[in-house]
Amino acid sequence: MRLKLFTLVLTILAFNARAQNEDSLKIRAIADEILLHSSAYENLRVLTKQVGGRLSGSPQTYKAEAWGHKALEKAGADRVLEQPCLVPHWVRGGKDLLVLPGWSTHILDVLALGNSVGTGPKGISAPVILVNSFEELEKKKDQVKGKIVFYNIKFNDTYIKTFEAYRDAVVYRGAGPSQAAKYGAVGVLIRSMSHAADNNPHTGTTRYNDSFPKIPAAAMGLQDADKLAAYLVKASELVPEVRVNLTTNGKMLPDTVAHNIIGEITGSEFPDQIITIGGHLDSWDPAEGAHDDGSGCVHSIEVLRALKAIGYKPKRTIRVVLFANEENGTRGGLKYAEEAKLKKEKHIFALESDEGGFTPRGFGVTMPADQLNKLRSWLPLLSPYGISEINNGGGGSDIGPLAKELGTPLAGLQPDSQRYFDIHHARSDVFEAVNKRELELGAVSIAALIYLVDKYGL
Repeated sequence: MRLKLFTLVLTILAFNARAQNEDSLKIRAIADEILLHSSAYENLRVLTKQVGGRLSGSPQTYKAEAWGHKALEKAGADRVLEQPCLVPHWVRGGKDLLVLPGWSTHILDVLALGNSVGTGPKGISAPVILVNSFEELEKKKDQVKGKIVFYNIKFNDTYIKTFEAYRDAVVYRGAGPSQAAKYGAVGVLIRSMSHAADNNPHTGTTRYNDSFPKIPAAAMGLQDADKLAAYLVKASELVPEVRVNLTTNGKMLPDTVAHNIIGEITGSEFPDQIITIGGHLDSWDPAEGAHDDGSGCVHSIEVLRALKAIGYKPKRTIRVVLFANEENGTRGGLKYAEEAKLKKEKHIFALESDEGGFTPRGFGVTMPADQLNKLRSWLPLLSPYGISEINNGGGGSDIGPLAKELGTPLAGLQPDSQRYFDIHHARSDVFEAVNKRELELGAVSIAALIYLVDKYGL
């Protein structure tokens, strides 16, 4: 009996070792294909340099959709579909300007926040009040009426994972204008969501609370934010108030139609089981959206191309989705999940790349513990390509609705984040800021995990 049990254990170990060796060789083949023949960097060049910034509803939206359709066809998708959805159509409308009058006039570098209302062509002139938290705003609420509130919220530089600093600070961009309007403010300035050393302002969405007036809001470059904060502190000892002139031109137009661009390889054994990989096509207008999220789009397309190129026939349907409107509405992700639920599709896994094209470090996942442990058991196969951890908690804005509507397990690629918020939503997010090798390693990591999920399921 013991001999039979021992023989069985040896057989299982030998089978597992053989399977792991087969997987290692297959992943090596995928990696070699991407590292030697990748189209990701060239795809990104075309998207950024020939299409450019892709704010939802802009003419570039539709150029980007055409680019995505063509790129997926060229990558070898069995079919490419366009899924329409209504998206917000906000326009910047002109140059944003902040002037600090004085003995010598200072022009400060600002960008209106996405979805914000404009000041009108004459701008607004009002005193500035400096606050460093919502708690301080509450203490100064009786002083806010008729003023421009300046939220000087700095990133917490002690966080090693910079998305944690963003998480803490971004609430001031999203809710800050309405919180200030609640007490009668006529405008808002925010310190950009960054710890960069330059002076580029970083835009991003604000969300008005309809219970309060909608007031103009703009982000300021970090060097100018420091200068203004220091000036306000010093001036408070000499004068009762410091006035600035703020001009923004943003306005909301009626919703318009955009599309999720979807390409897929049909599964050979379980075609009804869907694995989604995606990034978002839209970006903010000041730059080219290279890291956010051109890199995620070309990562996803490259996975499909590489699997096709090595002759891999997936068991399950692998679907690449280039989502519309992540930045100021997430309408593409919502529509994708809505239709999946309506069609009763079976989505077994979804992975999003929306943290830039930097060196891959790991994945963040949202799924039950047994599935998380299964993914972690694959770390020896992923670690040669830079993946050192699979963390509990992660996914992405566009695939989040799949989890809510269908309970789909989620994952998000987590590249090294130290440089991401230097360029996030700023004019510096350009093609030249992306390293070809790092971009390709991201595609390798995603493709390896998708291969394993496809072969073994969750």
